Amino acid sequence: MRKNMYSQRYCSFPATRLRRLRNRDYIRRLVRENNLLPSDLVAPMFIQEGKNVKEAIPSMPGVYRLSIDLAIQETKLLSSKGVPAVILFPSVPVRLKTASGNESYNSAGLVQNAIKRIKEAVPKIGIISDVALDPYTTHGHDGLINDDGDVLNDETIDVLVRQSISQAEAGIDIVAPSDMMDGRVGAIRTALDARGFEGVKILAYSAKYSSSFYGPFRDAIGSAKNIGPLSKKTYQMDPGNSREAIREVALDIAEGADMVMVKPGMPYLDIVTRVKEEFGVPTFAYQVSGEYSMIKAASQNGWLDEKSAVLESLLCFKRAGTDGVLSYFTKNVIDWLHESGDL
Repeated sequence: MRKNMYSQRYCSFPATRLRRLRNRDYIRRLVRENNLLPSDLVAPMFIQEGKNVKEAIPSMPGVYRLSIDLAIQETKLLSSKGVPAVILFPSVPVRLKTASGNESYNSAGLVQNAIKRIKEAVPKIGIISDVALDPYTTHGHDGLINDDGDVLNDETIDVLVRQSISQAEAGIDIVAPSDMMDGRVGAIRTALDARGFEGVKILAYSAKYSSSFYGPFRDAIGSAKNIGPLSKKTYQMDPGNSREAIREVALDIAEGADMVMVKPGMPYLDIVTRVKEEFGVPTFAYQVSGEYSMIKAASQNGWLDEKSAVLESLLCFKRAGTDGVLSYFTKNVIDWLHESGDL
């Protein structure tokens, strides 16, 4: 009788206790499915004219617009910490903005000069450049517009190609078209190859959504005030769509994209997972300015612990399937990883 009672009691207990793999730090680290490393991160960098200029961006605490000399110093530091690449975004002076955005392909322009100087000073780090017209246009849109305010697809591509070639001539490693014009990846790939730039890679913003999370970024590059009532919904994706993202990615891969991007990041991790599972190509996501500013604001008010919230959020990017994440927290994250002994 006693044996029977024992057997019944024993059998009621679970044979598999998953908590056994959680009860100590060493075992949690040993069986962790995903880990965050410096090589997973790309640091966005805002550049501007001048020398020894470091200008705070109020809507992005801790992020600055840097003159090229300071951007070089920052890049050296990031490279020494193991960051594989930086991506450049220009804050173009108002005097150089036009409706046609022709400053975007000026061989002596801000971005082209920054590429040359950073590449010379820090040759081992990868340099990515944004390909879009919004920093250069008086209307703040990613493409050319007609008298009715419509964004022109094919005419815009002609300018994007010129912009890409000028950046390649400056020594860029990766061009990242973020404009969402139809067919621009194929046109850029064809033009780069025809001019002997077969080694320049394309990171396509393939699934870039028309999102409310871009506001601080537009402040940073100085386009927020110019957009006016015409939104970017006619070329950026509808947040309600996911199958359309798969179509966009498929087209960009077919046109020659080496890597693809989902933007924004955290609200669209389901898209990241679908893209990675469907195509298996290098897949990136952008932890955008609004995501950064929300975490910053909450932590500054004592509502969140910044370090733990940031590390958790970026680990979620990796779990979803990203190969790399663009994050304004990059430098902080690497310091935190060193402090915690995870490197």
